[in-house]
Amino acid sequence: MKVAILGAAGFLGRSLGESLACAGIEVLAATRQPARFDHAGIRNVVAPFAGKDDFIPLLREGAAIIHAASISTPGSSAARPQLDGNLRTTLGLLEALQEFPGNRLVYISSGGTLYGDGDRPMPEDAPLRPRSYHAAGKIAAESFIRAWASQYPGTAIVLRPSNVYGPGQKPGHGFGVVPNAFRCASEGAEFTVLGDGRSLRDYLYVDDFVALCSAALTAETGEGVHAYNAASGQALQLLSLLDRIDATTGMPLRRVFRPARTIDVRTITLDNTAARRAFGWNPATDIDEGLRRSWDWFRASA
Repeated sequence: MKVAILGAAGFLGRSLGESLACAGIEVLAATRQPARFDHAGIRNVVAPFAGKDDFIPLLREGAAIIHAASISTPGSSAARPQLDGNLRTTLGLLEALQEFPGNRLVYISSGGTLYGDGDRPMPEDAPLRPRSYHAAGKIAAESFIRAWASQYPGTAIVLRPSNVYGPGQKPGHGFGVVPNAFRCASEGAEFTVLGDGRSLRDYLYVDDFVALCSAALTAETGEGVHAYNAASGQALQLLSLLDRIDATTGMPLRRVFRPARTIDVRTITLDNTAARRAFGWNPATDIDEGLRRSWDWFRASA
């Protein structure tokens, strides 16, 4: 089996690539710029990955495709709807898949931004209410994938992850509350809390997410599009998460509160029942253990 990963140089892409390669799967790491990978079973394939022709060589090799490429977050897309690097990549891939409908597609969407605020765990068939252009782009991509699957005999698995964290995730503006909190703690820098800190989110450890992706590559699901939430099922308020991070690092954060942004969802929890049933999947890492492993990696890599 061969698997091509779009966005293979990112946090999720690298985690997926290393895990699949360790399992004996040949991995084609599709990146726009040359990248280095640790495992010998990972082959870097460099192309713009914008138009149809960029994807044909991957599909011709019979590779399943994990589409984890994205250059935006809710914050970075504020007032800036983005086509290049996001939706354009998906459209080029779908055009190529018209000629290779037998190559399975796993698309990494978003669980924390699509549904809007909700007072109950959201199932996959809940109304989609995007508040950011980032979320709207993910919904548009899912819609194009559904249109493709209605015309061609292909299979697509759409995974809607909550906030995935873990070893390998580096701090960066707008990317990952956990590594950014680690950086602030280790440097004694201020950590900015947007709003009152009571926003509710689900945090999923990266190994649990990788296990779900691996199952989605081979599960017998039938043709068409199948969407699944990927969540731990244990949501936390941000302040509670920060308290746990303080306990993990032993270096309490210097919290600074700023006004909330209109693009941010305040309360979102995800129902992961469908993924559990379809794949026999069970998120196994609780938040305290996940934070400890992440902190150990962060210190070792500093």
